[in-house]
Amino acid sequence: MAVGGKLEAGQDALARGAWAEAASAFEAALATAEDGIALEGLATACWWLDDAERTLAARERAFRRYRRLGDSLGAGRVATSLAWDSILFGGREVVGRGWLDRARRLLEPLAAAPEHGWLAVREAELALRLERDPIVAREHAARAAEIGRTLGKPDLEVVGLALEGLALVNAGEVHDGMRRLDEAVAAATAGEVPELMWVGKVCCFMIYACEGARDYDRASQWCEEVSAFCRRWDLQPLFSVCRTQYASVLIARGVWDEAEHELESVLGGLGDSRREVAMEGVARLGELRRRQGRLDEAASLFAQAHEHPLARLGRAELSLARGDAATCAEVAETLLRRTPVVHRLARVGALELLVRAEVARHRPEAASPAVAELADTAAAVGTEPLRAAALFAQGLVAAATGDLAHGRRLLSDAAELYARSGSAYEAARADAEAMRRGQEAPLQALTRRESEVLRLVARGLSNREIAAELVLSEHTVHRHVANILRKLAVPTRAAASAAAIRLGV
Repeated sequence: MAVGGKLEAGQDALARGAWAEAASAFEAALATAEDGIALEGLATACWWLDDAERTLAARERAFRRYRRLGDSLGAGRVATSLAWDSILFGGREVVGRGWLDRARRLLEPLAAAPEHGWLAVREAELALRLERDPIVAREHAARAAEIGRTLGKPDLEVVGLALEGLALVNAGEVHDGMRRLDEAVAAATAGEVPELMWVGKVCCFMIYACEGARDYDRASQWCEEVSAFCRRWDLQPLFSVCRTQYASVLIARGVWDEAEHELESVLGGLGDSRREVAMEGVARLGELRRRQGRLDEAASLFAQAHEHPLARLGRAELSLARGDAATCAEVAETLLRRTPVVHRLARVGALELLVRAEVARHRPEAASPAVAELADTAAAVGTEPLRAAALFAQGLVAAATGDLAHGRRLLSDAAELYARSGSAYEAARADAEAMRRGQEAPLQALTRRESEVLRLVARGLSNREIAAELVLSEHTVHRHVANILRKLAVPTRAAASAAAIRLGV
């Protein structure tokens, strides 16, 4: 078969999702002559096969080939792909930025072409991934969509539209963002995006947006759609992303056995993959273990996920669970400093953690800015789990500052909202906090002197002995005991002693 025939065979195999067959066809073509198109095709096939070394090697060969030919458009196109793959396979952010800058410099002097639009797409993705700046990401995405419309490239327009939607959701403009994503997913799955990788990514953008907004019902529906699409075309890398995201929904809803099955299946299939989804999967399994109370296993998994943001949050949660609220607060504050305020949804987890840590440190006043930001974000987004998160934070701080009745009401309202949205774990936690604050309420109602008297009553001292211990008159002690019985709603000194033991006095 001639070189041209081998190239056609490779392209046909790619279109059918026959990745190994495509790789073989392109390698056969390259055995005859070094060709940039064949190298790009080989890189795409290896990308789907999750072969990082061959993917990057083929792209770098293609880049060199185009540069030797003086083809700046082809070199810029490959450099754009290398920018993303350098980060996707191994998280080499500095290398990725270098390739992105090279692509920009090569393409900038050239007449408008689809390559400019795909560069804008990658710039949008990296603005979200590295800079966590949805405002800049939206600008790049909108430019990509406009280039697609101008050049008559619907696939580029659809991908740009999807990324613009994701950026809007991350910035808290959920209604407008979801409308763009709905349109993009409908167009992509209807055939306006011929390349399978981009169809899958548009769907994944939707799932990420749903997870960030904590729209679990919507996320469940889209996860099923994307899973079916990935299975139909044997898109294992994207299927792994989908199942990882779906597992996060199952964890939130308390369906832990199914979540564990999904995550272990994903991690087993990825093996030694260098994709970021592998680290994400490990971190999510760690979060599941933490919620199950298997803290040592959780710690080990978070360590394996290194500096993935989910792992950092998980380690902070473990610090709080083990009584080290100061370390927890420090990690949360660091994450917030590194996440711009405009990236509203990415800040929510750290804000929630900071509130709980400051309350545990007996510094509820220090949590006020975090509580206010959570309330603002919940109001902007409007989903029940985020509204519940804001109420939970407000309830914790209210109870910790002495307004126990109001705090209990807020915590109970949070538990109800969590339960209504299917967030079983958070609902149980909010219920437990409301009950605990209810137990604390009688003790908090006591004055400092009454608390001292109650401690001595619990030790079995008589009024006369208490009076001598505290240098008070028996009459004053008698009055204090009467107030204690009334405030604790108990009839006798023995019942007051039992209540003192129950309340930790």
